[in-house]
Amino acid sequence: MFTVGTTSSDASEQASDGAFERLRTSGGAAYHEAGSGEPLVLIHGVGMRLEAWAPQIDVFAKTHRVIAVDMPGHGESDKLHRGADLEAFVGWFGGFLDDIGLARANVAGHSMGALIAGGAAATFGRRVARVAYLNGVYCRDSEAKAAVLARAAAIRTTGVDREGPLLRWFGDDPQSDIARQLTRGWLEMVDPEGYAIAYAAFAGGDATYAARWPEVECPALFLTGADDPNSTPSMAEQMADLAPNGWVRIVDGHRHMVNLTAPQIVNALMAEWLATEEKPE
Repeated sequence: MFTVGTTSSDASEQASDGAFERLRTSGGAAYHEAGSGEPLVLIHGVGMRLEAWAPQIDVFAKTHRVIAVDMPGHGESDKLHRGADLEAFVGWFGGFLDDIGLARANVAGHSMGALIAGGAAATFGRRVARVAYLNGVYCRDSEAKAAVLARAAAIRTTGVDREGPLLRWFGDDPQSDIARQLTRGWLEMVDPEGYAIAYAAFAGGDATYAARWPEVECPALFLTGADDPNSTPSMAEQMADLAPNGWVRIVDGHRHMVNLTAPQIVNALMAEWLATEEKPE
């Protein structure tokens, strides 16, 4: 396991609460595009919106064509149908790539976005040039599985839980304060039905593509926070061991929203990933 440290000023230096201008596809997906060059597509997690990638958009738009998309039912993207599973979200993502005319791209996902990115890498073949799996789950144990399924079932009766995620996603440290406030705001903005649909797919999707990592031959980065209680370092290590060209990076002292709480480190690790040579055809 390769672990990297961090500094207390990361979040205050790079986190942003500004809204990005969006384009919209005929299929109802909202996205922001910036920069030029090799495409890099960013998919956020449940309850978030594309602004959660602000520190990465700001940096990689200088070197790449960056496309950050609102997941279905989040931001300004249309929701999927009730009962949509992870495979439906991966199918949606393939349709999104078609709609914006991308034949091939690097794909990075965070949390549920990682599950979508992993599913795309497993099923889209060489259309995914590289995949980055940030704070993504893998084959939860029975206790964790029961807890996330219970949270998913409760949404339609108790509404969106805006405090529980903050307790799981952030440590009690000054560097997380800005990111915590941003995240609380995004959770307050989320459409409850879109959130419920996506969370159900997230809760039931951790094993959907789990056995497919040996088939993913593109460069695959598995990154998480050392203190993430749900998307654990052990999960990242297991996936990297299965992927033919996979490797692990663990950010010490951080939890789930590591791209916001340690953006300088995450950006450096993503730059390393993007510089990795692709496997020739």
